[in-house]
Amino acid sequence: MKNNKGKSILGLLIVILVIAACGFVAFKGVDESGQGSVKNIKLGLDLAGGVSITYEAEEENPSAEDMHDTVYKLQKRVESYSTEAEVYQEGNNRINVEIPGEYDSEKILEELGNPGTVQFMEISEPANTDGETAEGSETQGVFNLVMDGNDIADAQVMTQPDSYGNQQYVVSLTLTSDGAQKFKEATERNIGKPIYIVYDNEIISYPTVNTVIENGQAVIEGNFTYESANNLATYIRLGALKLNLNEIRSNVVGAKLGDEALSTSLKAGAIGLALIIVFMIVMYLIPGVAAGLALLLYVAAILCLLNGLDVTLTLPGIAGIILSIGMAVDANVIIFTRIREEIAAGRNVREAIKTGFTKARSAILDGNITTLIAAAVLYMKGSGTIKGFAITLALGIVLSMFTALVITHFIVNILYGLGFTSEKFYGKQKKRKVFPFVQKAKIFYIISAVVIIAGFVGMGLNHSKGSGAMNYSLDFTGGTSMNVTFNEMIDVTGSGGAELLKNITDTIGTGDVQLQNVKETNDIVIKTPVLDKDQRSALKDALTEKYGVDEKMITEQSISAVVSDEMQKDAVLAVVIAGICMLIYIWFRFKDVKFGASAVLALLHDVLCVLTVYALVRIPVGNTFIACMLTIVGYSINATIVIFDRIRENRQVMYRESLDEIVNASISQTLSRSINTSVTTFIAVFVLWILGVASIREFALPLMAGIIFGAYSSIFITGTLWYALKKLGKKN
Repeated sequence: MKNNKGKSILGLLIVILVIAACGFVAFKGVDESGQGSVKNIKLGLDLAGGVSITYEAEEENPSAEDMHDTVYKLQKRVESYSTEAEVYQEGNNRINVEIPGEYDSEKILEELGNPGTVQFMEISEPANTDGETAEGSETQGVFNLVMDGNDIADAQVMTQPDSYGNQQYVVSLTLTSDGAQKFKEATERNIGKPIYIVYDNEIISYPTVNTVIENGQAVIEGNFTYESANNLATYIRLGALKLNLNEIRSNVVGAKLGDEALSTSLKAGAIGLALIIVFMIVMYLIPGVAAGLALLLYVAAILCLLNGLDVTLTLPGIAGIILSIGMAVDANVIIFTRIREEIAAGRNVREAIKTGFTKARSAILDGNITTLIAAAVLYMKGSGTIKGFAITLALGIVLSMFTALVITHFIVNILYGLGFTSEKFYGKQKKRKVFPFVQKAKIFYIISAVVIIAGFVGMGLNHSKGSGAMNYSLDFTGGTSMNVTFNEMIDVTGSGGAELLKNITDTIGTGDVQLQNVKETNDIVIKTPVLDKDQRSALKDALTEKYGVDEKMITEQSISAVVSDEMQKDAVLAVVIAGICMLIYIWFRFKDVKFGASAVLALLHDVLCVLTVYALVRIPVGNTFIACMLTIVGYSINATIVIFDRIRENRQVMYRESLDEIVNASISQTLSRSINTSVTTFIAVFVLWILGVASIREFALPLMAGIIFGAYSSIFITGTLWYALKKLGKKN
């Protein structure tokens, strides 16, 4: 007995030391700078600023299709610098690139290059070349065009063995169907001869054709280092644009939300975490202590991983972390509720702990894997902020599963070994009164229908008043951008910024205004809805009169929506594919497609209910709208899986009961879990809403609504909807 207690004390000391070590690395660090992982995490443009570059098309009046195509392709390219990079159109022939976490505009311009055109050429006369890869070579002869950038689908660096078996760097080309045919014909004509790769009228490579390329997959070999192969691949990808672009402006911008937003978010996170730990201890006693220690380790570890994996953190990324914290708490709640049920069933504490973790494992794994599937699809199909959300969510889910199933289990066993063996330290689940959820289902459906219909009615009324169905922000609608040079520096997040914002809104008559400092200058970028000539003139006069600004130091231009048509389509497509994948997984795991169908319908219910909040409260619909919706979907599906898991289990042990009795019992048995998990997640977001700046509060409010609607649908909609589908199937 003493030996076991000694081992438990040692185990507890190890846990405390690991938490302390992770916390030290996260907040203090091990290098001489004394800056921990938190200080070194890359922040997105909305939190910390970054590089802003403006390109202009050489064509005076490029088509809308060409501009959209170029914006979309550039967006995919700059994501190599940051998953949160944004590319959007300005005016009719300009494209703006914003890359968070990078502050060396010259370095970015040099690496990104001038996105010109790339062409693959053949020569009709013998060239003065030995056929080896080279750059900038001079060649004599008449060039004929083989194909251009529009025929190239992708170009990437890869490795393959050479004739001696050593790995060498090569450039892999993937061609379009048209490009594959053109390249096949060209390689047939040029066996033993070079194909010239020309970028902006300069030969950058001329590899020799060794064989006919028939399948649209080609490999460029040469004495490449990784850097030289990557440069060639980058030039080829850059050249696959329909427009020639010239860089006309680059600068380093300050954060849109300011340092205050970051500091208040961290403070809110710390307070929220503390409240969650207190709640868990009050509700679950000794297991709550174990959950609190595991959560501390989780937070410290994820901060270290965000830095170590070089993840760029933005507001949507913070949402992904909040969601994963909620799921970590949820896993603990499921386990602890199971332990109490086992104690109530007559098992001793040790057996209850072992059985509780075992029985909870399937629900935890299914819920987290389902959300991981969604995160993977969002990462592969999404862009910009959607990818950033997916990365932080996936990282958080994997870590939260580990802390709940491994660390919490380890700590609970340690505390048991220290002498906390009595039932009073763990609690006993009281016998629940079974509520007739199935019989009352029509009432719940009517409530949901009223909320959803109210949203559509509100959108219609708003549209009829001319204010738009939704309160779309500049991210969706575009507007006017002014760059103003002030006589002295004004911090847009301070009192001077608040006064400037009031003066602007009073002058132009709208409150939808964004201000951002330009780093290391007195410049401020003022973004507003589209202003007419009189409004722009009035704003310039007001700035000149009240701040002594030289009107010559005010530049203006039209800006298009940051959330482009392509990005919106990507987001919608990603959510649809994620929904289908989740349906298939749930169908596979639960051996019943109706489980998946009811889960997806419940997700649609939650999204429509939150849309109602956006419409009626007139919350600005901006770039964070997509991340908010994705957070709600991920949160809701996890709660639904828990109920489905209990229905599946009860169908095996309650085989003499009717189907409606099984559903009612299953929802009632998981009711405390649904409520407690929602409360803990709501606490974290509510503190963020209380302490956050305006932009973060706009983000937190619909999240709180989503948590409420998600809990409602999980308790009152999904189980009864599955029952209705099962009865419908029997009738058919």
